[in-house]
Amino acid sequence: MISNKKILITGGAGFIGSHLVEALVGLGNEVVVLDNLLRGNKIVSDVFKKITFIKADVNDFNQVLEASIGCDMIFHFAAILGVDIVADNPMETMETEVIGTQNVVRAALQNNISKIIYASTSGVYGHNALEQTVTEEILVDPTTSYAMAKRYNEIYLASLQEEKGIDCICLRFFNVYGPRQDSRMVVPRFIEQAKAGRSITVYGSGKQTRDFTYIDDTIKATIKLASNVTGFEIFNVANELESDISTLAEKIRVFTESKSEITLINAPAKRYDYEVGRRVGSSDKLMRFTGFKPTTSLDEGIKSILEYAR
Repeated sequence: MISNKKILITGGAGFIGSHLVEALVGLGNEVVVLDNLLRGNKIVSDVFKKITFIKADVNDFNQVLEASIGCDMIFHFAAILGVDIVADNPMETMETEVIGTQNVVRAALQNNISKIIYASTSGVYGHNALEQTVTEEILVDPTTSYAMAKRYNEIYLASLQEEKGIDCICLRFFNVYGPRQDSRMVVPRFIEQAKAGRSITVYGSGKQTRDFTYIDDTIKATIKLASNVTGFEIFNVANELESDISTLAEKIRVFTESKSEITLINAPAKRYDYEVGRRVGSSDKLMRFTGFKPTTSLDEGIKSILEYAR
């Protein structure tokens, strides 16, 4: 397990990043966070006091270079998130991904950093493999600016490892959810609507499925992979449990004891490329390398979010 290391986390004030910061600090690491705080700071106050925080954009190379001095590894999690935001800002999305990753790589080379862990996305699979559980070996089909940039960076990091020998691990996250996530994402949006007594709005038929992976499982997988894997590898981080969106809405309505109605609405045209009918991932490779798979059920995860809020 990672301990007594100096670690840079880009995007560390975000949802996944803040939970990663908390876990790595708890393991006795010196953590540096670089984040532009465009979406606020989700790091809990007790943990924030124990880290070095740099308010800066990952597109600023000099800031990334300075932040990474003396670091043993970099977790590169800075990204623009949220379907509507990404769809409205495709150029900014791609620049943040591509330029930001290039800056991380250049800084790693100059500061002799031996490992980069990169937050990719299950979105690289696109509309492929709708009839099967996706593995890392299937042909990817990125169709959005976000997914295309993520896939480009996977290839770029593979080339980096081959040419320069820096270990690069790419994590394809599947619909991560949990406490401190904001309502750009479906689970907190439904919870917010249910608690307010408003209609829980589901895009399309509600029969589209996703593989919801709880944040604690995601962080455990991330740290285990960073601890145990060398070279270049890509891993799904998936719960392997398929849930349709209408069922998710109904579970949230029940657990919040809400009287909200569940309303089906047409998805905006700009969301078309993001509206995949089915996606469920295999974590078999993750299990082979670490002996770990996500196990938190959707019921357990929703209950944990509600308990955390209380």
